[in-house]
Amino acid sequence: MNNYNKLFLGVLFFLLQSLNGFSQPSLYDIGQIQQIEITFTQANWDYQLDTAKAGADGYVMASQVRINGVVFDSVGVKFKGNSSYSVASNKNPFNISLDEFINQDYMGHSTIKLSNCYQDPSMIREVLAYKILASYMDCPRSNFAQVYINGNYIGLYSNDENIGNSYLGDKFNSTNGTEFKCNPIVTPGPTTKCNLKYINSDSSSYFNYYELKSNYGWNELVRLCDTVTNYGSSLEAIIDMDRVIWMLAYNAVTINLDSYSGVFAQNYYLYRDLNNRFVPISWDLNMAFGGFPFVGSGATSMGSLTVANMQQLPLNIHSTDSYWPLINDVFNNPTWKRMYYAHAKTIADEYFSSGVYQSMANTYQTLIDTAVQSDVNKMFTYSQFQSSLNTDITVGSYMVPGINNLITSRMSYLQGTAEFQAAAPVISGIVSTPAQPIIYDTVWVNCNMTNGTSIWLGSRDYLFGKFAKQPMFDDGLHHDGGAGDGIFGAGIFCSSTQMDYYIYAENANAGIFSPARAEHEFYHLNVTNNIVYYKEVAFNEIMAKNDAAIMDQNGEYDDWIELYNTSNHRINLSDLYLSDNKNDKLKWRFPINASIDSHSELIVWTDGDSTQQGLHTNFKLSAAGDSVYISNSSGFVIDSVYFGPQSPDISYFRCPNGIGNFGYTLSYTFNQSNCPTSIGELGSEKISVYPVPSQGSITIESKVNINNIKLFDLTGKCVLNVNIGNENNYKMELPTLNDGLYLLQINNSELVKRIQIVK
Repeated sequence: MNNYNKLFLGVLFFLLQSLNGFSQPSLYDIGQIQQIEITFTQANWDYQLDTAKAGADGYVMASQVRINGVVFDSVGVKFKGNSSYSVASNKNPFNISLDEFINQDYMGHSTIKLSNCYQDPSMIREVLAYKILASYMDCPRSNFAQVYINGNYIGLYSNDENIGNSYLGDKFNSTNGTEFKCNPIVTPGPTTKCNLKYINSDSSSYFNYYELKSNYGWNELVRLCDTVTNYGSSLEAIIDMDRVIWMLAYNAVTINLDSYSGVFAQNYYLYRDLNNRFVPISWDLNMAFGGFPFVGSGATSMGSLTVANMQQLPLNIHSTDSYWPLINDVFNNPTWKRMYYAHAKTIADEYFSSGVYQSMANTYQTLIDTAVQSDVNKMFTYSQFQSSLNTDITVGSYMVPGINNLITSRMSYLQGTAEFQAAAPVISGIVSTPAQPIIYDTVWVNCNMTNGTSIWLGSRDYLFGKFAKQPMFDDGLHHDGGAGDGIFGAGIFCSSTQMDYYIYAENANAGIFSPARAEHEFYHLNVTNNIVYYKEVAFNEIMAKNDAAIMDQNGEYDDWIELYNTSNHRINLSDLYLSDNKNDKLKWRFPINASIDSHSELIVWTDGDSTQQGLHTNFKLSAAGDSVYISNSSGFVIDSVYFGPQSPDISYFRCPNGIGNFGYTLSYTFNQSNCPTSIGELGSEKISVYPVPSQGSITIESKVNINNIKLFDLTGKCVLNVNIGNENNYKMELPTLNDGLYLLQINNSELVKRIQIVK
């Protein structure tokens, strides 16, 4: 084969591989059933998987796993699950580790968790439950997968995202925090709960109840349990209470009792995030919507519920039962309690009272219908699958409710409770000012509130950060209009470009969030990064020997610098520095919130006294000559100027503003434009000069008698000096001068005009 053919085939192979990659579906695409094919060379693979499950729970090597047509060699496979696993079952749940023996992954995912729809005639409970929960808190993604082994169809599974490094990195921006899986290591029971109840200070006392997934963290768990059980009012410092409240409210509304809210208080993870708080992550939702009827009571009772019991299960279940201390803490705090009911009402209103869940359930069952029909290992009949949304079906010793049967009656019950009928405050008219903030601005958030007794603002400056809370005021002092007008306000300091916020209000009976899904959803401020480009902030005028020209606010004649914003937008200066030393460009930083408007001036006093109020640098300028720099925090120079020896009360200025050449003026334009007109007219309205630009001569008209005329170039050098009699109108012939700007002085006074000479 010649080199050309080799090259052609190589390119063709690359293109085919690229096209194959582009066609790969996402592993958790809710609208597409995944195809997972496992190949074992071992004839007794099933026995080996059962043996591993009974022993050290290790992986058995599959020679190949194909995911949606993509092949992986030498993959680890094992059975998973507790009650959902059985040695006699032909359809056990799987844990597939693509990188157990070889470093490989499918679209960033190396672990695949497949659940077998245990105790779920509808086959959709887990996927539906995760999809709804994702609207209110971070949780794993879930969809459907058809699983084959050695070419034989095993059945339809739910494909649930693993809570591993990929998930943690995405949701928390970290992977090395303390992590626990809260499922009992021993067989769970009424006396074996992962309920965060404090046992004692010995971490080994917790080994049978929690599984450590990180390299360390037992002491942190003990501290958490101690706080949950004994110091509930301090919980916000150690656990994300908003996430806790969403999780508990969701469990109660959807009768998800194989969770913290049920008899075993299990099936959740805890991860300690970058804010040093544990965050709960709900897990294993295959028995939501009443698929697990054991709510528990105390340390002895399973608390078995009938379908009617589940339909009318109070939302405050376990609120006084000491074996569910986390629920106790929520109900012992009046604000958390009102938040709990607000979250429960949001879930009920958005998905269940509205009937949205029904449309989702129907869509999912339609999607999997053919796969269910051909699943010979399913645990229920196809007829039961078809009727599972509306019909209660016996499962062993109890009845699993039809999802619609449960939800329809449950919503009727909840809507009749005092908590759901309580009138919450109304939040409206939310406005943030300025509408287009830049970094280091303070943004004022205002809103109307009625029927409320308190209102506060939560804000953060980082997507993975903790929301800080502050009260909002209607006192006329927080950019909120007049005192007592029903408009409330609070300020957010924009310390980054990732500013998020939400509002919460309450009265004695109810609370409300805006947006309703906060803190999971929130309002975002579009903060500009405030990148200052070269010459956007420029030196405009400098006075390095201020003997008697301008006093600062303390009555001192200090040196000063005038800056000019050449851009068309306001610039916040908080990330910029001034210096007179090229080797130390970050000598003096502008204070927070210092800004300069578009095409405007700003004065900085270079007096070496940065303790004074206002803009006062920690260095002074030298009248013998000096250099000044304005730089960003990376040391990039935005503008710099060198000037020579200075005379008293004479400024070194540029014209046009911010972009012209520097020169000296016999006057100064402190904090005002150097060039009010196109050629730089300055000073009194008592004189006029024409034509401008001049071409060999100028005519000077003055409201005062003219005795002397001097012409200065922009270095301050006098290039023409003419004495005349008392004239009000004088035509002046110009000698041979270079093109440029000049200063025209009348009678040795401050009557000064700038003129332009063009040959």
